[in-house]
Amino acid sequence: MRLTGFQSGLDINQMVSDLMKAQRMPMNKLTQQKQLLEWKRDDYRETNRLLNDFRNLSFDMTLQRTYSQKQVTSTNDKVSATATSSASNVSYSIKDAQVATVATNSSTASMMEGTNKLDTTKSLWEQRGEIANYDSLTPIVPATTLTGATDRIQVGTGLDRNDMSLVKVKKSAGEMITYTMVDSADQFETGKNQAYYNETTGEIVFNNTLDAGAVVEVPANYRFSITTYNQAGEAQDNEFNFHADTTMDEIVSKINNSSLGLTAFYDEHNGGLVLSKREAGNFNGAGNEIEFQGTFLTGVLNLDQSKENGGTAASVTINGVTTQRNSNTFTINGVTFNLKENMSPGESATINVANDTDKTFNAIKDYITKYNELIEKINGKTGEPVYRDYKPLSDEEKEALSEKQVEQWEEKARSGLLRNDSILNSGLGKMRSAMYESVSGLNGQYDQLAQLGITTSANYRDKGKLLINEDKLRTAIANDPNSVMQMFTSNGENGTGLGIARKLREAAGATISGIEARAGNATRTAQQFTIGRELLNVDQRISAFERRMQTVEDRYWRQFTAMEKAIGQSNQQSTQLMSQFFSG
Repeated sequence: MRLTGFQSGLDINQMVSDLMKAQRMPMNKLTQQKQLLEWKRDDYRETNRLLNDFRNLSFDMTLQRTYSQKQVTSTNDKVSATATSSASNVSYSIKDAQVATVATNSSTASMMEGTNKLDTTKSLWEQRGEIANYDSLTPIVPATTLTGATDRIQVGTGLDRNDMSLVKVKKSAGEMITYTMVDSADQFETGKNQAYYNETTGEIVFNNTLDAGAVVEVPANYRFSITTYNQAGEAQDNEFNFHADTTMDEIVSKINNSSLGLTAFYDEHNGGLVLSKREAGNFNGAGNEIEFQGTFLTGVLNLDQSKENGGTAASVTINGVTTQRNSNTFTINGVTFNLKENMSPGESATINVANDTDKTFNAIKDYITKYNELIEKINGKTGEPVYRDYKPLSDEEKEALSEKQVEQWEEKARSGLLRNDSILNSGLGKMRSAMYESVSGLNGQYDQLAQLGITTSANYRDKGKLLINEDKLRTAIANDPNSVMQMFTSNGENGTGLGIARKLREAAGATISGIEARAGNATRTAQQFTIGRELLNVDQRISAFERRMQTVEDRYWRQFTAMEKAIGQSNQQSTQLMSQFFSG
C-alpha cells in the first residue's frame, strides 16, 4: 500500500511521475528508433511491389506474341478470321462457302390427345390419360385386383428388378398410393409405403397389408437409348431408364447432361421433343447423326429416325481448292476461319493477314510509360528531404494533436528514410544502362532505342525519364518489326547481347533480392532480414529497459513511503511532547 503525501502534504504521485519521465527519456529514443525501422521496412516493401510489377511486365515484353500480333480483315461479313502470332502475312480468297449444319430430330406429331397440354413439372404417370400413345408402353406387371387382404402378390420370377422402381396401388376407395421398391424387407422403414421383389418366390412383398379390392400395377419404365457420333466418327451410346413418376423436365435434363453432345427441349407448341447436336457437321458417313431406340421415343414421343434434318459438313473454296470441314470454325496455318452464312453463287471474300503495328506500338509505349513511372517513384524516395527535427510521436504527444496535425507531422518524420539508398540507386543505374546501351549481335536495322525514337529527356529534373517520338516508333515497327522485337527479346550469348526487356527484368530482380535481404517480405521471419534483426534487438532493449524502469519506480515509491513514515513518526512524537508540556 502506497502513501500519497498525507503526512508531508506533497503530491507524491506527480513527483514520481515527473521523475519517471526523466528516467524514460532513453525509452522514447528506443520507441522512435523502432518506429523509424518499421517505416523504413514498409517503404522498402512498397518499392519492391512496384519493382515486382515492372519485372512481370518485363517478362511479357520478352515474349514474341507481344510483338507479333496479327490484324485480320475480311471483305465479306459472311466469313471472319483470327490469326496467331505465328501466322504468315498472306491473303486468302474465299468462295462458295456453305456453312455446316447441326443434325436435328423432333417429334413428328404431338404426344398429347387433342388440345391437352403437358405439364413438364408433373409426372408423366399422372398425365397418362392425356398422352395419346401412353398405352403403347407395356406395364411390367399388369393391373391385378386383390380378392382378399394380403401383403404380397405373385408376379412370377425372371423379372428385371431394375425396371421395378415403384408399384402403384389403387385402393378400393379410389385413392392412388405409390410404393417405392427396396432390395429386401430389412430396408423397410416405418411410416413409408415400400415393397420389394423376391426373385426366388416371384412375389412383390409390401410393408403393410393391402385391402381386398385394391388394384396393383407395376407401370412401365421409360427405357430408351440414344447414339451420337463425335469428331472422330466414334459412336457415343447412352441408355436411359426412367420410372413412371419421372417428369418431362427430368428427362430433358438427363439428356442434356449426358455425354451425347445433344441439346434437348420440350416443344410446348407442337407437343413434342426436339433433339439437336451441339456440333455442326457430318460425323457418321454411314447414317444418321442421332440414332435412337425405345418405344418411349418412337411410340410415345413420336420421333422418327428417317426425319432427321441437317448434319452436313461445311464446304468452302480457299485459294481455288475446295475443302469440307465438320465445323464452321477451322484453322489453316495459324489462321482460324469462321463461316457465318452461306454464300451466294459467285460471291467471294478476301481475308488479309498482316502485322498489327498498333498493338506492338501500344505495348512498347505502355512499357516505357511504366518505366518512367517506376523511376519517378524511386527517384522520389531516394531524393526525399530529411527533417531531422521531426521525430516519431509518442502516444502522449499524439493525444495533444489533431488527426490532421499528426498526419502532417508523421509525413515529415518518415520523409527521407530511403534518401540516397545504395540498393535503389544501384538498381536505377542498371536499368538506365539497359535503356541507353545498344544490343549487340542483332542483324536487323535497329539495335538501340534512340533509333526507334525513344530518347532520354534533356531536362535534368526528369532524372532519366524517356521520351517517345510516336511517328518514328510507328515507322520503325512498320519497316522492320522483327528487328524491333529482337531489340527487346534477344536471348544473347554467354550473357551478352541480351534484349532490353531481359536486361531490365534482371536488373529489377537483382534490386528486389537486395531489398528482400534488407527489408524481407511477407514470407520471411524477422531473423531472415537485416531490419527484422534490428527490430528484434530494439524489442529486447525495450523489454530490458521496461524491467529496469519498474525497479526504479519501485525504489522511488519505497523512498517516499519511508519519508512519509518518518514524517508521521516525527509528528506523533511532537504531538506527545506538546500534550505533556501543557498537561504539566
